[in-house]
Amino acid sequence: MNHSLSPQSRCLHPITLSLGVLATLMCGAASHAAPPSAAAALGLKPVQSGVEFDEVADDQIARCEVRDIERKDWSGWEVLAADGTMLRRFADTNGDKKIDLWSYFQYGVEVYRDVDANFNGKADQYRWMATGGTRWGLDSDEDGTIDEWKTISAEEVTMELIAALATEDATRFATLLATPSEIKSVGINGDMQASLARKATRAASKFKEFAKSQRVVDRNAKWLQFAATSPGVMPAGEPGFDKDVTAYENAVAMFESGDRSGQLLVGTILRTGETWKLLDLPVLAESGEPIAQSGGNFFTPGGSTAPTANGSSAGDAKTQQLVSQLEAIDTRLVRATESKELALLNAKRADIVASLVDAATSPEDRDTWTRQLVDTVSVAVQSGAYPEGLKRLQSLARTLSKSNSPESQALRAYTEYQLIGTEYIARQSPDADFAKIQEWWLGELTEFTERYPRAPETASAKLQLALSKEFEGDDKAALKFYQEVSTDFRGTDAAERATGAAVRLQSVGREVELEGRTIQGKPFRLSQMRGRPIVLHYWATWCEPCKQDMKRLRSLQARYQRAGLQLVGVNIDNSREQAVAFLKENSVPWVQLYEDGGLEGSPLAKQFGVQTLPTMMLIDSKGRVVRHNVGEAELDSELAEMLK
Repeated sequence: MNHSLSPQSRCLHPITLSLGVLATLMCGAASHAAPPSAAAALGLKPVQSGVEFDEVADDQIARCEVRDIERKDWSGWEVLAADGTMLRRFADTNGDKKIDLWSYFQYGVEVYRDVDANFNGKADQYRWMATGGTRWGLDSDEDGTIDEWKTISAEEVTMELIAALATEDATRFATLLATPSEIKSVGINGDMQASLARKATRAASKFKEFAKSQRVVDRNAKWLQFAATSPGVMPAGEPGFDKDVTAYENAVAMFESGDRSGQLLVGTILRTGETWKLLDLPVLAESGEPIAQSGGNFFTPGGSTAPTANGSSAGDAKTQQLVSQLEAIDTRLVRATESKELALLNAKRADIVASLVDAATSPEDRDTWTRQLVDTVSVAVQSGAYPEGLKRLQSLARTLSKSNSPESQALRAYTEYQLIGTEYIARQSPDADFAKIQEWWLGELTEFTERYPRAPETASAKLQLALSKEFEGDDKAALKFYQEVSTDFRGTDAAERATGAAVRLQSVGREVELEGRTIQGKPFRLSQMRGRPIVLHYWATWCEPCKQDMKRLRSLQARYQRAGLQLVGVNIDNSREQAVAFLKENSVPWVQLYEDGGLEGSPLAKQFGVQTLPTMMLIDSKGRVVRHNVGEAELDSELAEMLK
């Protein structure tokens, strides 16, 4: 069926104000006439900004084809590139002869659509899909601005947060905050419910002022990546919780602007059904000062739970009194909102833990409490909630260095290693020279491995040093570090990862095997695909560059179909559910492997010592590695050369 444009149904929608012909295409269609031209159809743009989709150069538009949709239940048009790749779809899905679905494609896959769900000629829903993400926004007043989210992941919340800060858009930020009714609906009650509702309300009212005053996220800032440990659960039955409540704590959004990169401490992200929501303003560090909330809302601040009184000090009245004080401080930290208050509370928490160290009656208890003191201060400094804590950590390291007893050496190594990582983060102010910071960090790690050649932390330090050498392209130096860890720390997780990395670095020209299970739980061996070229792609849902790679891989899969190119995805999220949810929303037509453990513990990551994402390996039809770490930009030329 052919369709014509209906001039009766003009609409004043943001994307249709420029050209009348585009407005009529956007707002309505009738039957029995010629389809729109390719130029008119391709002139339409998504209502929402920032959508990545295929656009066509002016000199190629005439080669595109507009054809009828071949579905019994839909009518309308599709626009195809000269090579047959789908570019656009404009559909009437309810038979009223008006377009109500405007779809945009990338590499032949639909990544975004504007939807007129009430069929009045104006878009009122906006959906990202496939490699475009999972967001589904609702626009009740049909003004082109999202009023609420029906679906949005934790990662995408941080993406929207960066965009809201960059544009000083308080409305955009408000859609990311949990409402009082949402906080109540997930099962939070009593004082906790009231406290969180106050925080969210305050955040909404303070955002405009906050966005204008900060100088870190500018208008050119682009979201890069989401970083967080696994989400945690506060179980039903705990005080303040009627249901299991799931949340991320101390989540971080990484961004860049020009040649400068930065990190934004987002804090808590609460799961509310199909959406994740913020509870407060983020933390941005300017000139070393935190300017907003940090710390957890649900889980123990400091990153670890206080030791239980089951050891030799269980009956000690002073210890019990200090533990009670520690619990009281933790309760206040959960509710604190001001940066000065947070700094004071974290300092007080460190004082109490230090007193517990002094009160310990056994070496084991003293070691446990000292490690918690290190953890307490380190996490608070890195989150921006205790700037003065770095000096305290440095002082503790100096004090421990004066003891030469064999028992204290392990504690000294632990403290000094944590200090290096903490100071590395603390040095990364917006105007800092990152190259110099990196040079300092690598130098400190090297000296640490020389001071403590057998300390468990040295294995981690050498893995970091090896990875830095890989980035520099110095595989020989990287291999030396990996082999040292593999030999000196035999039987540890670090040794397994190092052994796998050594295999990978020496794999070019050699046959390799990878064994594991698919995400559906079926056994898999890479050698089953022998006879066909393979791209092995390590990825996770929190890695945005990985998801961008998927778009390119889909295109390459189609291009090299005749050559039998096979793609194998290896997901290393911390939970299978994260990967399953992403794959359910995003069609990825190749085998996906998964085993528990994440980046550090998954057997699939350990087999080739993968430490960073994205990582891709190119393997020829005989099972031999061509490139042990190939970038997306190089992959096409490498395949072309390999398949000559």
